[in-house]
Order: sequence, then C-alpha cells, then structure tokens
Amino acid sequence: MIGNKQLVTIKGTREGLTLYMDDTCSFQELLHELDHVLSTNSVDKDEPMITVTIQLGNRYLHKEQEEQLREVIRSKNKLVVDSIESNVISKNEALEWKEETDIKTITRIIRSGQVVEVKGDLLLIGDVNPGGKIAASGNIFVLGSLRGVAHAGVNGNREAVIAASYMSPSQLRIADFISRSPDYESEGIYMECGLVDEEKSKIVIDRLQVLSQKRPDLNGFERRILNG
Repeated sequence: MIGNKQLVTIKGTREGLTLYMDDTCSFQELLHELDHVLSTNSVDKDEPMITVTIQLGNRYLHKEQEEQLREVIRSKNKLVVDSIESNVISKNEALEWKEETDIKTITRIIRSGQVVEVKGDLLLIGDVNPGGKIAASGNIFVLGSLRGVAHAGVNGNREAVIAASYMSPSQLRIADFISRSPDYESEGIYMECGLVDEEKSKIVIDRLQVLSQKRPDLNGFERRILNG
C-alpha cells in the first residue's frame, strides 16, 4: 500500500465478493496489495467456494495481466474469479461494439432468392418479396412491405424487434423464436411490429406504438449505453 491509500477494497454481496481495484497505481503495486489483502482476510477451508468479481475502474489489462490477477486469487483457498470488469475497452472491441449497434440503411427491393445479412440494426427502405430474406444481429425496420423472411437478433438477442409498414411475412424469426404471417387480415395501413413475449414464449404481432412501452431502450443512445 502506498502511504495510507487503499488500493484494494473488498465488499461482500449475495453472489460472493467484489474487489474494487485502484486504477491509478502501477499493476505490480496492485498485485502486491491484492496478495496482502487476501492473505489478511483468509477464508476458512471448511467454507464453500466463493465467487469473486473484479472491478478495475478505468484500468485496462492485457490477457497476461488478467491471468496474473486470476492466479493471485486462485492461490487463495475457496476463491474463484467469476468476472473481470473494466470501464475501458480495446480499439478492436470498440469497433466491434460500434458495428453491432450501428443502423445499416439499405435502399432496394429484396427479391426472391436474395439474402441480406448485417451486423447491428437494419433499416430497409423497400420491400422484401416472397422468397427474399433479411437478417440482422439487432433490430429490423422495413419501410415497405415485408412478405418474405425476416430474422432479427440472429446471435440470440431476444429483445430485438421487427417492424414493417406492411407485415405479411412468410416467416418471422427473433433469436431462437419462429413465427409466420398473422392469421388476421391486414390492409397494411398501420405500422406493425413483431417482438418476443417471454410470458407466452412466442413472437407476437402488435401495433408499432407498443414499442415505446415494451422496448423503451430502443432509443439509439440509450440502447448503446445499455448494450455496451
């Protein structure tokens, strides 16, 4: 410890322990202090395994440094690292995050046999004809007729939605849920959307206006912060 400054703070939670790491000292000083603190607060060998969450603050660790941190904690009986969390991400992670949260705008008609796949949200200005398919890792918005296949949340995001000016798809997919065209007649006057109803364990079709209540985090900036 440098002077009286505490470099490692331990707090108990229902899930286990959370270790808050000082983000202004050197990494070696942090390792030394961590070893000292864990040795002072040793766990009884008869106690069950305790999961540890590490909060790094504004510190970024390379893989080798993460492993060193885990090794110090593993060396203490009954402690196991559950997660290491930081406010800082690498450039590659930032670019990947940007790609996953961006809205890709495409202006065209998706004809039979054509497939369009994007990362992030898809805004299609045009129609999806029967036999055509669009897919996105995020949400799908179609300013036109959706008569083909649409698959949102392809990587497992059940919060994704599909909206269209005219909703008459041959198939809707959100994450691992599959639905087909609604059984009722629709003139395509009102914007409609498909989203997963977890209570019913299926995709439901509803008016676009319900999204403000059921998916309030669709606002671009708020969604990026929540998903980041």
